[in-house]
Amino acid sequence: MKKAKLYKFLSATMALLVLFSTVSFTVEKHFCGDVLIDAAVFHEPEKCQSDSYLAKAAMDCCTDTVDVVQGQDELSFKSDQDVVFESLVFLATLSNLYVTQVDSTFTQKFSHQQYQSPSLYRNLLVQYQVFLI
Repeated sequence: MKKAKLYKFLSATMALLVLFSTVSFTVEKHFCGDVLIDAAVFHEPEKCQSDSYLAKAAMDCCTDTVDVVQGQDELSFKSDQDVVFESLVFLATLSNLYVTQVDSTFTQKFSHQQYQSPSLYRNLLVQYQVFLI
């Protein structure tokens, strides 16, 4: 139950990630001199008003700029050979780590070699098979 919800959440997240990485948009800005008057994403920016002081003083200085945010045009897919190569590299690295780890465990000196284990306790009831009924 939890795994199914987790898979749905991860697949939706990955789909949104692909969607937002491929979307492109433009930001249009209108400047009067060095002052930003309006910035718009989905519509035309407002122009200078003819009655404002900035519009009368700097009518020739008005500029429009367009910033384009490009999305990804093509998505790249990995072939089966790339996946096999990456998994082989992972397995080689994992086996190398395992081999070096096993070597180091056998060469360690253990401090409990001088430890004397206690004598085992005998259960006399079981030994003589005397049980209460």
